[in-house]
Amino acid sequence: MTVSPMVVPFHSLQDADLIVDAVYKGGLRGSVADDPLGRLLPVGNQGGFRYAGSPLRGSVRLVVLYTSGVEPDWPDVLDEQTGEFTYFGDNRHHGRELHGTPRRGNILLRDVFAACHGDSVSRQRVPPFLLFAKAATGGRDVLFRGLLAPGEPTLSADDDLQAIWRGAQGMRFQNYQTRFTVLDAGIVPRAWLMDLVAGSPLSDNCPGVWREWVHGRSYRPMKAPATRVVRSRADQAPKIGPDRQILAEIHSYLAHMTLSTVLLNSGAWLHRRRVRLT
Repeated sequence: MTVSPMVVPFHSLQDADLIVDAVYKGGLRGSVADDPLGRLLPVGNQGGFRYAGSPLRGSVRLVVLYTSGVEPDWPDVLDEQTGEFTYFGDNRHHGRELHGTPRRGNILLRDVFAACHGDSVSRQRVPPFLLFAKAATGGRDVLFRGLLAPGEPTLSADDDLQAIWRGAQGMRFQNYQTRFTVLDAGIVPRAWLMDLVAGSPLSDNCPGVWREWVHGRSYRPMKAPATRVVRSRADQAPKIGPDRQILAEIHSYLAHMTLSTVLLNSGAWLHRRRVRLT
């Protein structure tokens, strides 16, 4: 059985909480104004790396990371079972220095990960990262994937932020590969988002997992091991078509045979029957 996700309509975005795996609808005008992220949060309406504030002045209050999941050269990957998220910076073309991108995203990553490994005062300057992905519902709809803290519990400063070399069209360039942890916060309340923009990240509305991370660099990841679904006999049986006919003939054929004969002959018999039916 498929369960439909919660869907937040476009007209309700400005007042909405962020709920893990809820869909936030885009508009229907056919322009960039349809982008839901710019309406949901004060971060602009274009790009995969968006923020409120200035990386150059160190005044970023919150960050949105948007991943389309369709860039094979830069595979942003969320491991839902462990809560680990791998993200690549915004220097994705040759001809620029590592930190010379128009959006200054790699400057922000550099400074954030340095502060991540400092003391609690340093971590108070780290903006929360909010992960969104392209929704399967189409259009400009987005799916909220979780609240991110930079780094992972077992990684050092040399491991969670790495400058890696890539090549394209015979030209080489550097970009960042980063590791984040999805914190165990099923809901990010609207009240806290407003507090962040106002400069109060540790207000009474702050999720406990973020407060724990700031004070002690304690990661409480959102782990979601896959459930083991055991299908019923009725669910496993084919409903229509040649497969159902094949199954009926198998039952008839095997009804009066010994196990050894079945093992010897069933493979060849199944092949002949499938060829005839198709």
